[in-house]
Amino acid sequence: MTNERREKLLSVLNRRQTNLTVVLENVFDPHNVSAVMRTCDSVGIQDIFILNNKIPPHRTWGFRSSSTASKWLTIHQYTDAQECMDELRKRYDKILTTHLGSDSVSLYDIDFTCSVALVFGNEKHGVSEEIRAMADGNFVIPQVGIIQSLNISVACAVSIYEAYRQKTLAGHYQQASLPQEVLNSLYTEWGFKEEDIPASEA
Repeated sequence: MTNERREKLLSVLNRRQTNLTVVLENVFDPHNVSAVMRTCDSVGIQDIFILNNKIPPHRTWGFRSSSTASKWLTIHQYTDAQECMDELRKRYDKILTTHLGSDSVSLYDIDFTCSVALVFGNEKHGVSEEIRAMADGNFVIPQVGIIQSLNISVACAVSIYEAYRQKTLAGHYQQASLPQEVLNSLYTEWGFKEEDIPASEA
């Protein structure tokens, strides 16, 4: 591994965020999933959750959209909704779903300096009633058009870049947040040799 490559990967790992994740519920098109993965990587999300309990699990992701983004992410796949939500509860303080309802809050009213999981649903039906019932609330992306909907990968990008904006202002990207055991695992997955790992973390 070249020094330039090593420094690039270490810089990325030091900016990964442990208190923000994206959950995809029964998203049909693998290219949409891959586009979401690429955006998650770009804002420092390491863990994403994929729940497929109404459609078959994806065998592969859309290569062109992802540009191998899945290689750099920790992907948690579930076929049981309750198991997925239970794991999210262990990791995140608040679970919010995208849903246009009378009780929905604006994306821009969410405090992304806290620990948050954002759930995005199926291209046709959105987030299911089952998942909404287990979540802490719903949010919407403000729009002034007629259709009042966005492609799921676009909606996710708009949402997590708002999170990125808030977290940047709060200084979250200026301090490493991944636990040491997670770092050690990622060093191996990302191809670090022993001599490439920082001395204090070897």
